[in-house]
Amino acid sequence: MTETAELVFSRPEALSDVVTHYCPGCIHGIAHRLIAEVMDELGIREQAVGIAPVGCSVLAYNYFECDFAEAAHGRAPAMATGIKRTNPDLMVFTYQGDGDLASIGTNELIHAAARGEQITTFFINNAVYGMTGGQMAPTTLPGMVTTSSPYGRDVAKQGYPIRVCELVSQLDGAAYIVRRTAHRPAEVRKLRKAIKTAFLVQKHGLGFSMVEIVSNCPTNWGMTPKESLEFVEERMLAYYPLGDYRVHDEAKKLK
Repeated sequence: MTETAELVFSRPEALSDVVTHYCPGCIHGIAHRLIAEVMDELGIREQAVGIAPVGCSVLAYNYFECDFAEAAHGRAPAMATGIKRTNPDLMVFTYQGDGDLASIGTNELIHAAARGEQITTFFINNAVYGMTGGQMAPTTLPGMVTTSSPYGRDVAKQGYPIRVCELVSQLDGAAYIVRRTAHRPAEVRKLRKAIKTAFLVQKHGLGFSMVEIVSNCPTNWGMTPKESLEFVEERMLAYYPLGDYRVHDEAKKLK
């Protein structure tokens, strides 16, 4: 009797077969895979162009089998705007961290969303500057210890963390603004669906789309991967609630 093997799991074609530079336990790897899976499912790999700015994602062009461009720190939405406007048939996305998007790049993000640019942003929020040594970021939680806030973030001196989804969702050009995470299997499935919807929003020309991904940073948080995921559950999601913050009526019909 001959047994037939069934392939149930494999690397997405859009994901490069290389070892990444990300730390063990980091959610970046999950996010990369899901984006690649969706590109394969939608058949957009040949039309996709990613923009990698400075940050943990600075080497993202090594990990995706699609065209990529490197932007200056915070300038990914501006570069994506230029590429999309001159090549409207392309599927253009940015992959940015909080030290990039919510700090030096806030201007580019806000105005790209306000103009309703037909681009997609994937925003990794791990509450620190991950690449440069774990300094306090605009999204660092109140009281959270970092290398530049060794006694914890003092909101009386450093102000409050920025909730990006809540901010961008007020802009009329924003068509799909949601916050997800990937610290549990059920949340991974929801994140994949959101990534797909964000790309479809761009494909159908509905406006600017962004998926914020509440992430961890085991190395700079000084935790084990398991402890960091518990911190996401207990602390990060309390300040950054998951949910849909702005969804265009037509986006609700996309499958």
